[in-house]
Amino acid sequence: MVTDFSLQKKTPSKRNRKKMTGRAKRKAISVQKSGTGNGEVKKARADESRAVLVSKVDSEQRVEVVQLYKLQMPEDLFHFWDFCKDLSPDNPRGVLKDSLGLQLVGPFDILAGAHKNSKIPQPNFHLHWRYFYDPPEFQTILQGSEDSQHHIGYYRDTPDSLPSFVGGNEAKKGCTITQMGDNLFAAVLLYLLRKRKERGSKKGGGDALKSLEAKLRDRAETLGLSLEQKTTGMKQRDKKVVAKTFHGAGIVVPVDKNDVGYRELPETDAGLKKICKAIAEAQNDEERVKAFGPLQEMITFVQFANDECDYGMGYELGIDLFCYGSHYFHKVVKQLLPMAYSLLNRNLFGEILETHLSNRSHDDLDQLSTH
Repeated sequence: MVTDFSLQKKTPSKRNRKKMTGRAKRKAISVQKSGTGNGEVKKARADESRAVLVSKVDSEQRVEVVQLYKLQMPEDLFHFWDFCKDLSPDNPRGVLKDSLGLQLVGPFDILAGAHKNSKIPQPNFHLHWRYFYDPPEFQTILQGSEDSQHHIGYYRDTPDSLPSFVGGNEAKKGCTITQMGDNLFAAVLLYLLRKRKERGSKKGGGDALKSLEAKLRDRAETLGLSLEQKTTGMKQRDKKVVAKTFHGAGIVVPVDKNDVGYRELPETDAGLKKICKAIAEAQNDEERVKAFGPLQEMITFVQFANDECDYGMGYELGIDLFCYGSHYFHKVVKQLLPMAYSLLNRNLFGEILETHLSNRSHDDLDQLSTH
């Protein structure tokens, strides 16, 4: 029955029109104060925290990573690879496994040449270690606990920009993305400090963690990289976030001086989750069709917003439905998000999304393995 839902126009109720307009005006004031503009989206990373030295990774490897992912990689990725190779020349991808339970994956698999030995002829790197709740903006770099499916990766606001920050997610617990600094050294140090706090005064691994912490701090200082969990650049990005969305990392869209670019959904996050719950947990198709009513009305609002260049509204709703996780929303997500990405000139994200939804799973995350 769900497949019958499409982007049909229908007239919203008078109450919801008022509700939407009022909340949109309040949000517009907030966005105007933040001063978001078209040319600012790509400047999310703070200049002072960028690496000043160039990594030892050769240009051929760099080009291969970019070609396979179709994404520009920040210099801290290559510096971190150098760091891990210095710690363990024979096994840089596994050097953090014993001390922190972290495995270097994703682009590091390419730097290690693992993709050349894969039995899969054409692995899809957009799906390589893409966990269930990872939006297209998120790219896994480090794999953690298999029990919680913890992983760390880069979060980008646009496909052609460098990452805005490094984030972490536990896919078995939900869609929340936690900010962990603006480079891998900061993220791994934060993870290390949390691990030490969890272990408390328990024996085992203490000296190894102290040694690793000192080496991380020393290398980051040498490179001029910030070890702060929240850098100036990240705080500046926060001001441009138009909606936190269910995953909490927020979305950024260009909003011009006339407040064109984004308008609020006519529901709070709590209200939208309630609607989603009613749909996902409906006892039968008849009940589910009825529960889809309020969501269908919001989809109509998105159409009106798109007509008036407020592309952020459909982006927000699509991301929220994706983050809710139910397969009942996949069809609607496929209607909303690729359209939003196209209107925002972020077409690669639309491609990643459609590929992910066709293969969305909690398992089989390693695209280089046949198991």
